[in-house]
Amino acid sequence: MTIRKHVVLWVGMLGLCVSAFAQSYPSKPVKVVVGYAAGGAVDVVARTIGQSLSGSMGQPFVVENKPGAGTNIAVKSVIAAEPDGHTLMMAANALAANMALYQPQPFDAEKDLVAVSLIGRVPVVIAANASVPYSNIKQLLDAAKGKPNSISYGSPGNGSTPHMATEFFTRAAGIDLQHVPYRGGSPAITDAIGGQIQLVAVNALEVLPHVKSGRLKVLGVLSANRSPIFPEVPTIAESGFPGFEASVWYGLVAPAATPKPIVAKLHAEVQKALQSKEVRERMNAVGGEVVPGSAEMFASLIHSERLRYAKLVKEANIQPD
Repeated sequence: MTIRKHVVLWVGMLGLCVSAFAQSYPSKPVKVVVGYAAGGAVDVVARTIGQSLSGSMGQPFVVENKPGAGTNIAVKSVIAAEPDGHTLMMAANALAANMALYQPQPFDAEKDLVAVSLIGRVPVVIAANASVPYSNIKQLLDAAKGKPNSISYGSPGNGSTPHMATEFFTRAAGIDLQHVPYRGGSPAITDAIGGQIQLVAVNALEVLPHVKSGRLKVLGVLSANRSPIFPEVPTIAESGFPGFEASVWYGLVAPAATPKPIVAKLHAEVQKALQSKEVRERMNAVGGEVVPGSAEMFASLIHSERLRYAKLVKEANIQPD
């Protein structure tokens, strides 16, 4: 038998082995790493998808929270994991932003990881203390124009998605707000309610109970579409900035060497989950929407967001906490 025939035979047998492995996948519980503490929006999304996949794939999908270093600890643990589909990560915008925020670059998400599936989006909102004299984006702009840094806003931290989203907005609007970074959304919300800062930028879910109690009011939604939990609040795009969009996105990624048949199988199961009434209702409950689509679409999003954040980080000289 010639060398060429040996190679063809070996490649064919390898393909059959990988295919058989994919058919038996998952063969044990699957770990879904989350780079944030339990109870937040990313955690809720991961548990929602995990529960659905557990039912459809016959093995538990267990969420493991690994907060720290702006999610870099979690990302690196997934990159180093066995690429067999049994370790995944529920990633968010930080995956794209941190490659510009941190020096030296902690990882290359486009080379070290493979995109499995985008899950959905949850809007960032700009909310205000109930006593401030403006109730929408136009009134905020009128109050801020010509008075740089006279209005302060809190965020979950330097380089956080709400911070970056608000920076995109202020640059589009031509205003300067005073950024006050906090160690998480909760303390920023507490100070906004207490009047130490006028505004707070966080994901929609975090402000919901305080808006219901009347202590905060939402001025604008930074996503492309209105939030299902704040349907009466216009988007930034509707407030005079057509095409503006800066939302929190969530998606599953895996180690780069994960076999393609396993990635394809996972992607197909996630797409089924996103069509289910239960998953859609739970995503709506956290203020978001599901976003079905191809793995290539998610990979393209990570790439475009990487470039977008790199430009912002450089121009605004944003430093991580």
